[in-house]
Order: sequence, then C-alpha cells, then structure tokens
Amino acid sequence: MPEVVFYPQNKSINVEEGTTILQAARSAGVIIESPCNGTGTCGKCKVRLDEKSLPNVLAKSRHYLSKEEEEQGYVLACETQITGDIKVELGENKQNGTLKILSRGHSFDIDLKPFIRKEYFVHEDVTKVFAGKEQLGIEAGDTTKENYGAVVDIGTTTLVASIVNLNNGDEIGTSSALNPQAVHAQDVLSRIKFSSDADGLKVMHSELTDKINSMIGEIALRAGISKEHIYEIVFSGNTCMLHLASNTCPESLGKYPYTPKISGAVYLDAAKYNIDISPFGIIYLPPIISAYVGADIVSGILASQLHEKDGVILFVDIGTNGEMVLASCGNLSATSTAAGPAFEGMNITCGMRAGEAAIEFFEIEEQGSINIKVIGETEAAGICGSGLLDMVGEFAAHGVIKKNGQFIDPESENVLHPKLAERLVRQDGKWIFKVTDKVFLSQKDIRQVQLAKGAVRAGIEFLLENKGVRASDVDKVLIAGSFGYHLREKSLINIGLLPKEFEGKVEFVGNTSLSGAKAFLLNQTYREKMKETVKSVEVLELANYKDFDRVFVRCLSF
Repeated sequence: MPEVVFYPQNKSINVEEGTTILQAARSAGVIIESPCNGTGTCGKCKVRLDEKSLPNVLAKSRHYLSKEEEEQGYVLACETQITGDIKVELGENKQNGTLKILSRGHSFDIDLKPFIRKEYFVHEDVTKVFAGKEQLGIEAGDTTKENYGAVVDIGTTTLVASIVNLNNGDEIGTSSALNPQAVHAQDVLSRIKFSSDADGLKVMHSELTDKINSMIGEIALRAGISKEHIYEIVFSGNTCMLHLASNTCPESLGKYPYTPKISGAVYLDAAKYNIDISPFGIIYLPPIISAYVGADIVSGILASQLHEKDGVILFVDIGTNGEMVLASCGNLSATSTAAGPAFEGMNITCGMRAGEAAIEFFEIEEQGSINIKVIGETEAAGICGSGLLDMVGEFAAHGVIKKNGQFIDPESENVLHPKLAERLVRQDGKWIFKVTDKVFLSQKDIRQVQLAKGAVRAGIEFLLENKGVRASDVDKVLIAGSFGYHLREKSLINIGLLPKEFEGKVEFVGNTSLSGAKAFLLNQTYREKMKETVKSVEVLELANYKDFDRVFVRCLSF
C-alpha cells in the first residue's frame, strides 16, 4: 500500500491505490480545505508534490491550475489518485486569523428579563439557579453575582460568539472564527450531503462544538470568569446549521418536501451536546420558519422589529443562501434562494475569504484607471466577496461586460477607455480582466456572480409579485449579515441584484442573527412572541413555481 506523507505536519498514512489525496488527508486527520466537498468544482484544494512524487499519482482535471502551477507540481487533492508513495506539501492558511467577521448588528432597547435567574438562600448558604420556574441546579455559597449567558451566530462560513452578563445585560466579550465545517463543504447543500451519514454528521457536529467551546473559553479567560457560571447559550443559524449543532441528521433538508427534523423553540441539555458551560447549562434554539429560512432570519426579524413596523420593508440576508422577508404593515412573507459560494469568493479563480491580502473595494475612475483597497494594506493575493461585487458592478456600469455578462472584445469593439482595454487580455484563449499582475477575473467568474445574483434577484421578484408589491412601493431595504454589511448599495444595484427603484432606500443592518439572539437571551418573553409570529409567516417555496426558471433567466441580465 502506498505511503502518503503530509508536510509540514509530518503525518503519514498508508492507503489503497486509487485513493485521492483528499481522502487520504481526511483519513490521516489532516485538513485540506475543500469547499465543494471534493466534487472538483471549486479548485481550492491545491497541494504541491515534489518531482519524485508526481509519477506516483494520476492527476485528472486540471482546469483550475495554471501552466505555471502545473510546472511547480501543484495538483487538486480531490481529483488526484495515488498510485505510489508520495509527499504532499500543504500551503499555509494564514487567513483564519485575519478574517473580517462582523460581531455587531442592529438592535433595539431590550427590557432585561432573562430566562435564567439565581437566588441565594441564606439559611442553607446555597444559590439556586432557575430556568423560568424550573430549578436547574444548586451552587454552594452566594454566587448570584456570577450569572452569564452566551449566544453564537452559527453562520455557514463564520462563527461569532458573545458572552453576556445576565444581571445587567452588558456584553463581556466576543470571539469570531471560520466555521470549521467550511473546509469540508462550503455551502448548505454540500454540507447536507456530507452530513447525511453517521460519520459525516459526527465530523460536522464535533468540529463545530469543539470550535464553539474554544471561542467561549477564550472569551471567559479574557474576562476572568468561569465557564461554569454560563448557564444558557442561544444558537442562531440557518436550519441546516441548527441540525448540525444539535447533532441531527439534515438529510431531509435535501429531499422534497424539504421537511426539517427540528422546528426550534426548544431547550437542550448543553452537556449532552458537548457544550462546555455549566454542568446543568441549557441550549436554546430559536424558532425556525422552514427548511431554508432558519432561526438566523427569525433573529433578524426580532432585531429589526420587522413584524411591528409600518410600511413595506424588505429584509435580505445575502450569503451562500439568499434569505429574504417582506413585511407589509407587519404581515410577513419569506423565501430563500441558493446563491451558492460565489459571493464568498469560493468558486472564483482568484477568490478568497475576507482576510489579509484580499481586495475588498474596487472602483473604476473617470480616466479609466482603477482604485482598489486591500485588507491589511498589503500586496493583493485575491478577491473577497465585497471586492468581487464591486468589480462586476463597475464592469457593468462602464461597459467592460455586456448585458449578457460577456466581456467586451477590445480587439473588435473599440468602446473602452484604453486603460481599461489594456487590462483585458487573453489567457488560454479566453478573455480575463487583470486587476494586478497576480489577480484577475475570468469570464467563468463573471458567470458565477451572474448566477448567484440572478437567484437572489429572482427571489425578490417573486416575493414582491406574490404580495402585489411593486419595487417602487418598497419603503426600505434592510441588508443583513456580516457579508452584506461590507457591500455597497451602488454595487448591488449595478449588478442588478437589487432593482434601481431601491436606490437611496438601502440600509445595512449588520449581524442581526447575533443581535437578535442576544434579545432572545436577555428577555424570555420574545421567545413565545416570536414562536407565534413564525406561525403566521407565509413561506414561498420557489421550487413549486413552474415559471421560476423564466424569471431567473430574466434576472441574469446586468
């Protein structure tokens, strides 16, 4: 059996011939980021082999590798089969420590009435901890001053955790990180597939809970408090994420009629699910609207008070899924579309997450020159989501791409400023736009953005049409989410993700999944109120509309 050695970890494993490098890595406990779960569609699992190893593999599709990378020994781990002994060099992932993850979101004045309370009994010299009317546990002495809760926004890509003092509502601290599940499967659909068997579910649940425990522990250590005095933790996330957090198989979410196995508005024993807080601590899962409109959107409705506002308001959370809610005088309708990982930069040739060296801002100036901003003010190494939407939006506004998304041909169509035209060059016979010497955008990348924005725009169109609302009738548009917060109204309208009638009406409300979860934590009355609100939400399942494809195609135009 061939031996595979992974560097710099210096881990080795023997495998059967025909095993892929990615499969070998997983068996050896080595993480190679593979957002598409090994389907060969993202090109992010590049690894490097030395000259002696290259003859001992069968490298299949190389469409994500440049000639220079092939010459340097790079292969895709998911599509490269092992036929003999090899040494695999893994690139350093410096991004995780520099990710820009938003830990703030719009909220409202919250009356303090937590579900958890503590009472000291002098004669017994003990403190009793209550969840509502139920006694959770007893502690020796007077510990009433040590009363904490936590919230975790479980995003598909990122995690944000916060610890809150339940006696006064003050936030003790926050921590953010990449969701470790993303290295195995980037979007919700691939994560459902990965977790539909017991082994996959075990990986997803254990890696998530380990990371949550680490984040909570980090905050507690910095603040000088004991994790044993954290009695409740609220998980806010989409329906799939809450399935994985509660160790529930999400397979039913991937098959018609897409029925969740959990509906939220429930309490779980934290210890049973390996959450390291008080030994008698509990987990609260907010109510879920549907298979693809989850508790994160319910938290967003609560944080923005969408259900209590007058007028017509559209709430959109842009990410790997595009979830949206239309409020018309407090009546709510919701839907969701699969935008895919393009907005996160994960199936973009030079795409990367919003970490150091990522282009986060792009603008074409009057004289055809470009203006970019790079996270960390260093040399650009790739493009993150906000920079990507800026680029495509500017291309559309300045004629670099046509309405159908094709690059203009600078050789036959003399319509571009010379400075822009010189950035359009051929690579492997196809046009690319060179942003820097190392970073470019290809025609395939434009198509990925086109598909993603078309899906979200089609969802918006259906939601408005279903309620008989014209785009011009919408009073306000709330863009939620960590990713959405870093976008610009101009770019969203330029690419056609939002109609032009929304100009001047867009407000970026940040991480409302987290801020809404804090509202659930700090005032227990919102739990029953939102449970009842969710029952009244009209859910549009776009898969049931036979003309969705027609609307989607129409929405692809720039």
